Amino acid sequence: MAVIARQKHRAPDAGKLLRGGRATVRVLFVWFVVTAALRAFDVLLPGFTMTQWWQPTVCALLLGLMSAVLWPLILRVALPFALFTLGLGSFIVIGAGALAIFNTVPGVEIENLRTAVAVTIGMAAVSSVMSSVLAIDEDEIFFRRTARRGGTPTLLPDAPPGVIFLQIDGLGYDTVRRAVRDGDMPTLAEWINEDSHTLEMWQTDWSSQTGASVSGILHGDNHDILGFRWYEKDRDHVMACAHPKDAAEIERRHSDGRGLLSGGGAGHGNLFTGDADHVTLTMSAVPVLGKEVRRGRHGRTGSGYYTYFARPVNVVRTFASALMDIGREILASTSQKRRGVRPRINRGGFYPIARSGTTVITRDVVVAAIIEDILAGRPVVYADFLGYDEVAHHSGIERFDALAVLRGIDQQIGRLHRATRLGPRPYHLVVLSDHGQTQGWAFADRFGEPVEKLVGRLCGGDPADVAKATKPRNAAEGWQMNAALAGGGLIARRLRGRVEKAGVSRELHRAPSGRPGEVARVAPGVVVVVSGHVAMVSFTEHEGRVPLETIERGYPELLPLLVDHDGVGFMLVHSSEFGPVVLGRDGLHRLATGVVIGEDPLRDYGPHAAELVRRTDEFPHCADIMINSRYDPETDNASPFEPHVGSHGGLGGPQARGFVMYPKRFTAAGDVVGAEALHRVFRGWLTELGHPALADERVSAPVPLP
Repeated sequence: MAVIARQKHRAPDAGKLLRGGRATVRVLFVWFVVTAALRAFDVLLPGFTMTQWWQPTVCALLLGLMSAVLWPLILRVALPFALFTLGLGSFIVIGAGALAIFNTVPGVEIENLRTAVAVTIGMAAVSSVMSSVLAIDEDEIFFRRTARRGGTPTLLPDAPPGVIFLQIDGLGYDTVRRAVRDGDMPTLAEWINEDSHTLEMWQTDWSSQTGASVSGILHGDNHDILGFRWYEKDRDHVMACAHPKDAAEIERRHSDGRGLLSGGGAGHGNLFTGDADHVTLTMSAVPVLGKEVRRGRHGRTGSGYYTYFARPVNVVRTFASALMDIGREILASTSQKRRGVRPRINRGGFYPIARSGTTVITRDVVVAAIIEDILAGRPVVYADFLGYDEVAHHSGIERFDALAVLRGIDQQIGRLHRATRLGPRPYHLVVLSDHGQTQGWAFADRFGEPVEKLVGRLCGGDPADVAKATKPRNAAEGWQMNAALAGGGLIARRLRGRVEKAGVSRELHRAPSGRPGEVARVAPGVVVVVSGHVAMVSFTEHEGRVPLETIERGYPELLPLLVDHDGVGFMLVHSSEFGPVVLGRDGLHRLATGVVIGEDPLRDYGPHAAELVRRTDEFPHCADIMINSRYDPETDNASPFEPHVGSHGGLGGPQARGFVMYPKRFTAAGDVVGAEALHRVFRGWLTELGHPALADERVSAPVPLP
């Protein structure tokens, strides 16, 4: 294995990069402009009066001191309310402070809190605009708004180079290649043109979704993770990766304390911590029932969360960007309906607001947290940009609004690349995805009934029970906002509960039947749980795995009618005589012996399909029937079992092809099959760079699976 040489790194003067010689001029000029703005409000705003010439100057100074000194302290209490209201709530809090200030200055008359809030919003907007005008370079504006205050970082001369892993959730290998080619990701294209990075594909597990992929990447273990949600018969419980309690349990099962981010690393916007000491918006680290899921230094939402919102200017910037994104979503959805675009799904209700939480708010918080990590010199960082995955689910994998989100993420990657100059050690950037997405017309829309209803009907289920188990649900997976609300304290949890009762919840962690952990019973003794392109059927009246022969005796029409359905690609069952068997419309594949009778049902699902399906059959909680949607290689389409346009979770097309872009000086990744193999590659790179090796054969070298 080639050893990557350490390079000498000289941290630039952060004071010059972030503030420069113009800092004092900026402060004085903004003070002058705010003073002028207060005078303007005195003239234009009813209920606000200043009678003396000196009052605007003094009030501007006091407001500035309140924002700099008191606001970070107030934020610790007010942040959950501020986040839930997309930043508007913060101005109610700071407006109350402004009201107190105005009432203490002799001669200033202000009518009520509403007027004070209006003045506060105006002051923050003026400050934001003036700061932007004074800073010609956009990156300088960004760094000043997000980075921590302080002097030059202390150099770490003996420390190995750090690595920042940036995950673009749901971006497949095929899509990223076209985005680089067509100019939608100019930062990545520049790296390739400069011959500094290489772009390669990696094969996901059968369960091509974030829960299995990130657990494998961060912990080197994703055993028994069957989907984004799955049913555990022995516990009579639906596990949901995006539910805090379940996410914590999944991490407990798979973490050995030596994850990819152990030893001082940081994780942001992830489902799991990877044993990091510093986390932000991480689902498995939020409190459950008032108790911290994980002990130690893991915060409820993360220090980066508070750092970003500690400045009212950031609130204004993020709120304005969120409003613009809401407008883009409404226009995109309306355009699809007007032009009759198919496939498409419902994108109304609360979704436009929820989307902005993923594409703007959490993105900005995650980027700010990464910059904080760079300035602190943390050795390894892993962050998830969820926005593309969220929009592609609702819009399509390469439609214009999904590509617009990609361009925004690419811009953030470029900024982070430039921000690495600020750190006390050099950094390498690795960009990757946890899976791809395959586009198609949702199963329920295409065939007139969801797969749960189909299975329930074939098993003789009561129509009322089937309807209850298959009631409409939202397709969103935005656990980052959910982690913020779940971890933001009592106020946020109460607000979230009220929203759910009002019927506008995004249902970020709901099981198919309703509340978290509930079981979708579609017939007596029959449970169906769906995860993207995979549907899992369990027969609860039998303990353990129910063999094929028993299913045929109990439900003689179920398997033949399912396998002949146009929306079903293949099914995995376990035979008492032949072991794991994959059934298809025109043939079967006995995985234990490799015998294929008729046409191989796995032929169109990739060269590693048989080994990936065989591995899943060995999982303790593998369902009695595992159904994968039908993939059409001619159109590159498949019909997901959830209400998505772009979707994933199984095999078939781009959803199973993730990508990884890494520096060419790293050892070649090779043919990577499965997330656990990708973990070994990443661990090998860290070892090459000089990071402490772990005494674990699982991560001793970056040797891909065969």
